[in-house]
Amino acid sequence: MTEKNPPSRHLGYARVSTYGQTLDAQLEQLRKERCNPIYREKASGAQPTRRELLRMLKALGSGDVVTVTRIDRLARSTFDLFAIVKQIVDAGAQFRSLAEPWADTATSTGRLMIAILGGLADVERDLIRTRTAEGRSRAKARGQHMGRPPKLTPQQQREARRRRAQGATLKELAKSYNVGRATISRLSV
Repeated sequence: MTEKNPPSRHLGYARVSTYGQTLDAQLEQLRKERCNPIYREKASGAQPTRRELLRMLKALGSGDVVTVTRIDRLARSTFDLFAIVKQIVDAGAQFRSLAEPWADTATSTGRLMIAILGGLADVERDLIRTRTAEGRSRAKARGQHMGRPPKLTPQQQREARRRRAQGATLKELAKSYNVGRATISRLSV
């Protein structure tokens, strides 16, 4: 007995960034394309953990088709777009955007464009890394402290060092300044 492949599903994804916006136009377009179910959410595209997007990606099966009205509804950057589309394709599903006909992984042109997006995503990631490192270097050159602010003021640090030199234990000092023992032990005596 041969096993039949389950029929492909047409899943839709709709998103707006703020609660003042409405999903109505996107939902109407996705319904016209016979998308069911339609995953919808009101969340910033910059959020890495969009609950409905994650639910949809988890539910994908081979042969499914994910449709969005525009690619900016799915991702905010080339890097994010490539990562999400890669997850869709890796699940054996297809991706398509109604506003961008080139963004259809069922076509050879669409697959080429997604491959190009992968290269652009790598460039974007490198540019972000470079700009971040340059910004850190400039801030350090200006004498700005990087990272979390110290738990103890300079006066408290001097006082703790003096008390430590006089024989106070790490535990006593930590308790008196309401910090962890590691904070006190990092102060050089």
